[in-house]
Amino acid sequence: MDTATIVSILQKSAPDVSLEAATAIDQPTLVVPRERLVDVCHALRHEPELDFGLLADVTAVDWWPREPRFAIIYHLACVETTAVGAPKRLRLKVLVPGADARVPTVSEIWPSANWAEREVWDLVGIVFDGHPDLRRLLMPDDWEGHPLRKDYPVQVAVPAKVAEPLQLTPEQFVANIEASRVRTGPAPSGEAARVPARPPGATPSDEGGPA
Repeated sequence: MDTATIVSILQKSAPDVSLEAATAIDQPTLVVPRERLVDVCHALRHEPELDFGLLADVTAVDWWPREPRFAIIYHLACVETTAVGAPKRLRLKVLVPGADARVPTVSEIWPSANWAEREVWDLVGIVFDGHPDLRRLLMPDDWEGHPLRKDYPVQVAVPAKVAEPLQLTPEQFVANIEASRVRTGPAPSGEAARVPARPPGATPSDEGGPA
């Protein structure tokens, strides 16, 4: 099934939608106007001839200083064997200007869009209207800006305001082991007590036991 056939099927559900076939060497690709994105996605998900039940990914490209600046890209897959003749994959593109970087959410059609749209908002700054919980996913909550935008000032050193240790210190590791021993009690009679592995750099004296 080629791009023209997909467009023909989609126009049965949304005859007034203008769809443009984009050049691609790997899979059918359509450019969809953002005002009709939800209508097109609903048809792609529910039309029996298409049945794109899986939204594999949502991402975005910043073409700054070109306009439209952003392209939001959706990767769809047809995984049902009942959809005879349906393409296995499809790519959608939605182009939006830099001054109005927003599209409607598709999380009600594909729940997997929830976190994918949060990631795009976090890193590129695309607003997904109607999203149930649009907040940062990878960057700290108080981070300023969107790091994957091409005009993001990467040369400026901005200290993190929110930080958590990525690894326990030897003292914290030993304290956790001791707390576990208090909760579970000594080993049953006849059963050898399990000795936890030491963290890098720790010595037997750190654990309070014999060398």
